[in-house]
Amino acid sequence: MTTKIRPHILVIYTGGTIGMIENPTTHALQPFDFTHLLDNVPKIEKLNYDIDNLQFDPPIDSSNMSPAHWSDIARAIEDNYDDYDGFVVLHGTDTMAFTASALSFMLENLHKPVIITGSQLPIGEVRTDGEENLITALQVAAAITPNGEAMVQEVAILFENYLWRGNRSTKMSADNFNAFKSNNYPPLARIGLDISFREEWLYRSPSKRPLKVRYNMDPNVMFLELHPGITPEMLKYLLNTPHIRGIVLKTYGAGNSPSDAWFTDLIRDAVARGVVILNVTQCVNGGVHNTLYETGNSLTAAGAISGRDITSEAAITKLMYLFGLGLNAETVKKYLNCALCGEVTINK
Repeated sequence: MTTKIRPHILVIYTGGTIGMIENPTTHALQPFDFTHLLDNVPKIEKLNYDIDNLQFDPPIDSSNMSPAHWSDIARAIEDNYDDYDGFVVLHGTDTMAFTASALSFMLENLHKPVIITGSQLPIGEVRTDGEENLITALQVAAAITPNGEAMVQEVAILFENYLWRGNRSTKMSADNFNAFKSNNYPPLARIGLDISFREEWLYRSPSKRPLKVRYNMDPNVMFLELHPGITPEMLKYLLNTPHIRGIVLKTYGAGNSPSDAWFTDLIRDAVARGVVILNVTQCVNGGVHNTLYETGNSLTAAGAISGRDITSEAAITKLMYLFGLGLNAETVKKYLNCALCGEVTINK
């Protein structure tokens, strides 16, 4: 008789609400010690998995998340990649979509699940979403196809009833348990009585090459969100931010901006200096259609690149990643018009 091999999962705890538990003496929330994971979430034993854990020391609030922390997570995955079937990253919700997007670019040729989850209430609370999110994330990380491959082979966010592609996700609610949504891409799985995977939507890398981690993320990028009343002085100041290399320009509707000559002239001047400007919509659904309105056409004529239906989180981290590779502005623009790991819809 063949002995079934137990799934081997590594939990990486970075911080966040899920890892908080009430101190019985002071009643204040403090970081959870994941070396005692099974004592605090005894139902995990029923999974019959081999589970190990790594912890950030000290754990960080996700509002303090930085590219250096992304590198720490990526290094933990690289160092342990051959020893585990999947990885569960426990993370605060505020910047979870940024981390998921960044890791999707950094973990090149990924063929194992990296499931990011967290909670709105601490795992030590009586009524918490943390326990179910953690257990389901472990199950997703252990899931395999009929031929024995990992079911999920990408960075994904597991939250409440859905599994979302990480670089398509956005935090949509500060207080609902279903806090995340992918507005322009369907769920990878629905979580109900069963975990129902949508295999046709799961990402598969075209290459079977070994994992390669790209650690350099260039921070010299920023968001610039348009609003009625923005002045030439404001825009000029922002476009001339020292050392800036890339800007995610958050425009109206389908990618529209003011059509005044001063506006397009300033955008054109920035592009001429080598600043890459990626046009994304402020709307939560849909994307940039730069030929739909004349105001969108003017941005394209000035040299801005259409972000199509990419999320803001994926847009900013994609710029960090591409400039971190040491690419020049023209080559970065070329790759912004490509889907590197399922982060954007490219219409042929």
